[in-house]
Amino acid sequence: MTQSAPGLDEIARTRQRLGDAIFRTPTVRCAGLEEILGNSTEVFGKLEFLQRTGTFKARGALATVRGLSADQLRRGVTAVSAGNHAIATAYAASVSGTSAKVVVTASANPVRVAATRAFGAEVLVAPTVQHAFAMAERVQADEGRYFVHPFDGFDIATGTGTLGLELSEQLAPVDDVLIAVGGGGLAGGVANALKQLWPQTRITGIEPVGADTMHRSFAAGSPQSIDQVTTIADSLGAPHAAQFSFELCRDNIDQLVRVDDDMLRSAMNTLFRTMKIAVEPACAAATAALLGPLKDSLAGRRVLLIFCGSNIDWSGFSQHAELMAN
Repeated sequence: MTQSAPGLDEIARTRQRLGDAIFRTPTVRCAGLEEILGNSTEVFGKLEFLQRTGTFKARGALATVRGLSADQLRRGVTAVSAGNHAIATAYAASVSGTSAKVVVTASANPVRVAATRAFGAEVLVAPTVQHAFAMAERVQADEGRYFVHPFDGFDIATGTGTLGLELSEQLAPVDDVLIAVGGGGLAGGVANALKQLWPQTRITGIEPVGADTMHRSFAAGSPQSIDQVTTIADSLGAPHAAQFSFELCRDNIDQLVRVDDDMLRSAMNTLFRTMKIAVEPACAAATAALLGPLKDSLAGRRVLLIFCGSNIDWSGFSQHAELMAN
């Protein structure tokens, strides 16, 4: 790698530094999913949607902001997001004594935008994610704000790595971990930590068909971009891969699998029926892979699903449910 991956000591120090500002989210047995599979697979779930701000994003954002100098904190931070990272950056700023000006895409869920403003952030709206990155660059240049990257960098990977560290304290090693992939901030950070803790565990990254940036990057051997995000899993819609997170994923993820929107909706439905949880499409990606393309290959194994977030309102969830019914 161009920069060394975070070691376990660094991840442990970061977890201590984050303190009570980050929850230790529970890991549970998913008996309902086991019954549906009916093939002796043991299924566990890390309920990261119970994290502060509703997603794993709070870990990386806070790890980044708490590493800033006094001068950087005085100038404030900025970020780009479809919603979840905006909330996390606003939260990190609010508990770290600084200000946030974040750029969200016009398609961002209004509930996520409202949550971002509730933490005191100023919100700018861009028509597309490409425009959003350009707007954030202007804010950074004009105001000197620190750019909290949505998925790339050492601090992001160290922050998300704390999730992997928690898993090793909650659960005996498993055979497989299934984890959603957007830009690779979550998948790369968790996979890096777990490969140091559970070297024999197979890690599978799950991408939506309409935002398969990491598939393209793996195939090319370098970070790639996509022209358009076309998936209901908008929080996995990274327009490009970045060097550090790409390398973490390439070095620690054993395979990548795609799931389409129908699979995501079906998994959302299944999770609602079996676990009584209403999650956003990205959070259902691991379940969609478990019940779909990976069902046979995971038979009889101990499998862990990362439930990454649940920032969805009832209206949005209901719309997906209605499409499934039809």
